[in-house]
Amino acid sequence: MQHIGAENKQGNISKEESRQLVKLVSLKAFEGDYKIVLIWLPELMHPFAANALLKLLEEPPAKTLFLLVSQSAEKLLATITSRTQIVQVRAFTENEVISYLQEKHGLDDTAAYQVAQLAEGSLNAATKLTSQVSSDYFTFFTDWMRNCYSYKFDKVVDFSEEFQKLGRENQKNFLLYALNLFRKVMLYGVDPSLIAYLPSNELDFVQKFSKLITQNNADKLTQELNEAHYHIERNANPKMVFVDSSIQIAQYLRNAN
Repeated sequence: MQHIGAENKQGNISKEESRQLVKLVSLKAFEGDYKIVLIWLPELMHPFAANALLKLLEEPPAKTLFLLVSQSAEKLLATITSRTQIVQVRAFTENEVISYLQEKHGLDDTAAYQVAQLAEGSLNAATKLTSQVSSDYFTFFTDWMRNCYSYKFDKVVDFSEEFQKLGRENQKNFLLYALNLFRKVMLYGVDPSLIAYLPSNELDFVQKFSKLITQNNADKLTQELNEAHYHIERNANPKMVFVDSSIQIAQYLRNAN
């Protein structure tokens, strides 16, 4: 979306683009045998464009292949999906992302694992994150939680200075990492077998921290981190956001029951 200059606008495949597509496929190939039409995110098509595509799929030009690359196929017209062959492309596993980052980008075990936590199976996202993740999120998070639980707000203020030094992208990534780790703590509290793999130091923390996460505070803690991420994304003062969230989190952790 940045590449095509959309900025903050909603993505959309317009009526005019569908007209250009119809014109394109009507042309004969000059050298090649087949024509291949690649439509990225077809779920963003204007209704007029979707109907134009449907007509093309119903009566496709000779030797023309259509590839529709969708992230939300359920948003497409049922008449379109019924005329296509659906191929599910799975996300990469966490271990696959880690191996890729170590082999292609030379990341150490800790950095590769933290990036993989944020990439959610996307090698493209993982590659971008390699230049953004520059801190040991796990150590920062565990020390932060211990100070919150112990009501050591003088240290929390010191931590807010460190949080500010991370820079905005790193701040957002850290909060996403914190949300991911909270999710694992909650899953572990329900059933330890739901956690496929954790490094030994992270597993030890999750085991102990899960005792503080209950039905009474899990949603509140998650919401607090989400709100912190929201405010950082909108250029709020990072120190103020961090200290305010720390106070809220401290109260939730001490009032788990």
